[in-house]
Amino acid sequence: MSIRLLPLIIASLVSTQVQADDFTIEFGGFYSQSDTNMEVTNPISGNNFTLDYESDLQLAENEFLPFIELNYHFNERHNIYLDWKKLHRNAETQALSKPFLIEINNNIYDIKAGGRLNSTLNIDVLRLGYGYDVFQSSNYDVGLSFGLHTMFIKMGFEGVIGVCSSSELVNNVCGSQAIPRIVDESVTAPLPDVGIYGHYEFIPGWQFTGHAQYFYVKLNDVKGNLVDIKLGVDAQITPNWRMNVAYNYYEVDVDIAQNSPTKNTQIANYNIYYSFTGPMLSVSYTF
Repeated sequence: MSIRLLPLIIASLVSTQVQADDFTIEFGGFYSQSDTNMEVTNPISGNNFTLDYESDLQLAENEFLPFIELNYHFNERHNIYLDWKKLHRNAETQALSKPFLIEINNNIYDIKAGGRLNSTLNIDVLRLGYGYDVFQSSNYDVGLSFGLHTMFIKMGFEGVIGVCSSSELVNNVCGSQAIPRIVDESVTAPLPDVGIYGHYEFIPGWQFTGHAQYFYVKLNDVKGNLVDIKLGVDAQITPNWRMNVAYNYYEVDVDIAQNSPTKNTQIANYNIYYSFTGPMLSVSYTF
């Protein structure tokens, strides 16, 4: 074999590989309907009650929120995906009607009634996984996916707040020390998920798409699950651009139980629940 032909052969192989593989970036938004609550302690009665983020703290129930997904398809049947969903909310309550106690890192925070309170609850969901096309033909493919979800949760309050250590709490009352703001940020360990996906081209350039994913975890005092089901129609606009209109059911449910080390009563049990059933619109570009 002539040495001069070697670069041409290598270039041919690389060209064949590039044509077989593709990289897609998809971005869009979804309509979120939220229902969030946590179980806390009333400092006056000492009893637990459920604090609702939407009705008690005025966080928005309905919002249009962004997402982005990257997908690399290679060797005909394999693909790697990475996506991110942003679920952020902030609100201001002019006069809090229900005081409550909440424990973060062995500190008890006393949220006073009657004062202005700014509340923050942010959840970011990062998903990384691998998919394999089990069945393929000229106009359809069906595959299985295996991945990891990581949730970034940020909860914050700003207003009239008292603080004390767990050992200093006496008859559900903290000392006179006051702070203007508390923030609790936590990251869940990567949580495994399994799923199924498929595409069916019913006419040239138009296809039905869908996927279903699920995960569940129970680790120490954290319990959570995620369900993601999406069905849609994907249309080719240009050789590289596509548009997708879908109907999506998406649910995130996280429970975080906390107990004071100095007594058996529960200071706070977060039940963070997001769900929506509704439209989803996105565009994608394939390189």
